[in-house]
Amino acid sequence: MRVLVVENDKVTLLGQVGVALEEAGAALDICRPHAGDALPADDGGYDAIVVMGGPQNALDDARHAYLPALAALMRRFGEADKSVLGVCLGSQLLARAYGAENHIGTAPEFGWCTVSTTQEGAADPVLSAAAGAFPIFQWHSDTFTLPEGAVRLATNGAAENQAFRIGRASYGTQFHFEANRQVVTEWAAIFPDVIEGNAPGWLQRHATLAAESGPDADATGLALARAFVATIRAADDARRVA
Repeated sequence: MRVLVVENDKVTLLGQVGVALEEAGAALDICRPHAGDALPADDGGYDAIVVMGGPQNALDDARHAYLPALAALMRRFGEADKSVLGVCLGSQLLARAYGAENHIGTAPEFGWCTVSTTQEGAADPVLSAAAGAFPIFQWHSDTFTLPEGAVRLATNGAAENQAFRIGRASYGTQFHFEANRQVVTEWAAIFPDVIEGNAPGWLQRHATLAAESGPDADATGLALARAFVATIRAADDARRVA
């Protein structure tokens, strides 16, 4: 299993997604286009693509000229029936790739927040790994409309489109299900000023909040990550049979 991982920030921690990929024995090719790495021209040689979050917004082409090409690459993977995962910024780019509207600065969330699966999510191969309502880590300001043909899988009051699927296995999650307590602790150490600006007083309550919501969020994140990785195996096996 060979997976292309696209990082959009100098500090990208794969967390639970990395755990699930390691368990599956996946070979990871890390691409950092924000730092000048060239994106692959196509999906050739890869079984899946994972696009992580970042501080830029999904329409920030002026400062990050690679964003349109990345969105198009995600769509190419999906149209080749290969698994696609977009987390936070990655979900916003996946929505853009399929013609949705990106709304900048309209849906701020930070910290462990409750998300609920929809009826479709409860029956989905990936989102069904989560409980009907579950705590999960959020760090975003933007949101998007649901792309035409997509299925909404999870929602909450801050951002209606918390998770969606297009086709067999192209998934976008607005929430950071990769962010286990270790990841969140590292973010808190690296970005204290940014966090204080987003959520005044949160750092002082971090330990309490982590104890309250962290165990369930960690378990949910790993279950979702494993379920997504299972879609890569399914596609790989199908190609071998073919």
